[in-house]
Amino acid sequence: MDTLGYILLFTILGSIVSLVGGALLLLKEKLAIKMSHFLASFAAGTLLGTAFLDLLPEAQETAEGKDINIFLITLLGIIIFFLLERFIHWFHHHHEHGTSHDQTVVPLIVLGDAVHNFIDGVVIAATFLVSIPLGIVTALAVAAHEIPQEIGDFGIMLHRGVKRGKVLLLNLVSALTALAGAILTYLLGESIESVLPTLLALSAGFFIYIAASDLIPEIHNEESRSKALVETILLLLGVLVVGIFISLLEPH
Repeated sequence: MDTLGYILLFTILGSIVSLVGGALLLLKEKLAIKMSHFLASFAAGTLLGTAFLDLLPEAQETAEGKDINIFLITLLGIIIFFLLERFIHWFHHHHEHGTSHDQTVVPLIVLGDAVHNFIDGVVIAATFLVSIPLGIVTALAVAAHEIPQEIGDFGIMLHRGVKRGKVLLLNLVSALTALAGAILTYLLGESIESVLPTLLALSAGFFIYIAASDLIPEIHNEESRSKALVETILLLLGVLVVGIFISLLEPH
């Protein structure tokens, strides 16, 4: 299979897997909500493992001989995602007291999810352009963190009165933007080769921010010690799984 085939396969699989959590919510709400907390912990581990064990080393390697500060770009990635999330929160708050709040929240969620998925597609394709193993590990990490996010998105839409069929359709459409991002990145091909270290470092920054800002706080908010312990173990397991995948896919 050529590089484009891998990109299309894993981007589509990632989009399908990310919708599994939301689809489960439509069928068994209590089970999905309960699972989402544990999945978020595991996803945090996979994101951190992928960022520090895979993306950053690859970014550093591909930047050799170039005047690129990988760590500064990673920091920039964290800041960009922070500002994006601040804007979304501001937009929510701005419409919070208006009569059209219920009407504006759902489109905002869909738009935010579409942009997020587009970035995921760019990240997946960019890493496959570096190496097939790196692309596979990154795609798995992306899919892992998307499942709990989709459960949350589905839940908000259902709470806002959107019908189940429309919820599934809206999330399916937003998931397809990942494919658009992946294809666009591949078509740019050699023209983006010079910025691959930057894309990898930015992706690492995105992953670190999502794990540290959105997912890890879920563990700290857990009042049950036993559940918090399980979530902690799942986070460490996520890091370990990524490490094992890297050692198996890139033994040399």
